[in-house]
Amino acid sequence: MAKNYTTADIKSLREETGAGMLDVKKALDEANGDHDEALKIIRLKGLKSISKREDRSASAGLVLAHIADVDGSQVGVMVEVNSETDFVAKNQKFIDFANEVLEAAVESGATNAEELLAAKAEEGTVKDKVDAIAAVIGEKIEVSRMARVEAPKVTKYMHYSNPDLPPQVGVLVGTDDAAEQIAHDVAMHIAAYQPDYLSESDVPAEDLEKERQTLTELTINEGKPEKIVPKIVEGRMKSFYKDHCLLDQDYAKDPKHTVGQIVEQAGGEVKSFVRFHVGA
Repeated sequence: MAKNYTTADIKSLREETGAGMLDVKKALDEANGDHDEALKIIRLKGLKSISKREDRSASAGLVLAHIADVDGSQVGVMVEVNSETDFVAKNQKFIDFANEVLEAAVESGATNAEELLAAKAEEGTVKDKVDAIAAVIGEKIEVSRMARVEAPKVTKYMHYSNPDLPPQVGVLVGTDDAAEQIAHDVAMHIAAYQPDYLSESDVPAEDLEKERQTLTELTINEGKPEKIVPKIVEGRMKSFYKDHCLLDQDYAKDPKHTVGQIVEQAGGEVKSFVRFHVGA
């Protein structure tokens, strides 16, 4: 049977849906070349198979962020939207969808992914839009994380790990006015050095206790005199803080100083930060 569609028709439908070539060709065959009917077939087949994709991993994707002025300060919002493959992650339809998710996050005031999925988006919710695009694309799609940072000044840094893909690492840094001048460099530092906490006081007490117990056992097993074990452990805790706390880390641009010292020299304060790495 002669095909009632062209290579251009296949390309157009793939760009519109993000679906694989084989799925697009099958849909066009079934629709006798009718674009709209083929689009409907792709969507319906996708909806039926959503439950089958639940156990699959969506570890590709992108990170997007937006900063707005609100009542004399700033609010930064960041989202991570995931797909199964890089092929979909760089598809314009997926990127447009991710921007719609970011817009919903900004407008809804949601503070986490669960609230965002329940937020209104056009005639339904963000979750409805996730299911709709997953049906068309044929991959598992997730809105895995979102965060809000509020401060007098908020700075963002988006890192492209691969020039062919959208941003894979995103950072928001909240500062006072004085620290804004170094905030971009601090954000780049956060992207590279991956701190978990802002300062020592932000580390959960249970995490500190667990680390001290581990270091105590390690020090005792090394045969150190019992009376000096606590002092050695506290010395080693400094390495823990340097690994995990932003203000204790050696500053990427000037390793002779800590980030905290650089911020202090600027006469400012880093109030909070958040870092997303796609799939991590």
